[in-house]
Amino acid sequence: MAITIRDMTGGERSAPFVGDDPFALTRTWLAEAAKTEPNDPNAMQIATVDADGLPNVRTVLLKEIETDGFVFYTNYQSAKGQEIEATGQGAFVIHWKSLRRQVRARGLIERVSAEQSDAYFQSRDIGSRIGAHASEQSRPLDSRGSLAAKVAALTLKLGTKPRRPEHWGGYRLRPIEMEFWADGAFRLHDRFRWVLKNEAKVWQISRLNP
Repeated sequence: MAITIRDMTGGERSAPFVGDDPFALTRTWLAEAAKTEPNDPNAMQIATVDADGLPNVRTVLLKEIETDGFVFYTNYQSAKGQEIEATGQGAFVIHWKSLRRQVRARGLIERVSAEQSDAYFQSRDIGSRIGAHASEQSRPLDSRGSLAAKVAALTLKLGTKPRRPEHWGGYRLRPIEMEFWADGAFRLHDRFRWVLKNEAKVWQISRLNP
């Protein structure tokens, strides 16, 4: 079913916010940020909650913007992986200081296909692929030296074409709510919220107070 747009802004959206596709808008902002951000314009902070409802937030790299989701990769056995597996929900924020803009999203998180994870894994440099095998992410580590020794041993064992470990792969966040924010003079920022009404497949756009 096609997704329709219900714009409640009264036609007040300014140039940076123009468009009927929040994923395309995010791609546009990311492309602009790539020209000005000194490092990792695709860095985003992903938030999850643990079994007690206590939030966790950390930085990951956004690797793909699909037609209806945002893809990142991690260790499934990490703290974030376990929290995602338990709840199937999460949120992220991307803030570009050079543009004075940010995008927020919250929604449902699912694993991408094994084939998609395999393809991305093989595109990584060899050191990162070995590291994915070596790191028991989020768990205690005796020393940096023991990790280096494990990496060296796995480098000899796995060779130059290591396969993706089963405990590592991609997640897709499908947003049900997004917010686009741009800095304004005197803290009078521009904020637009997109809310997806699942039953009707309608994105409702509204302007928010700064």
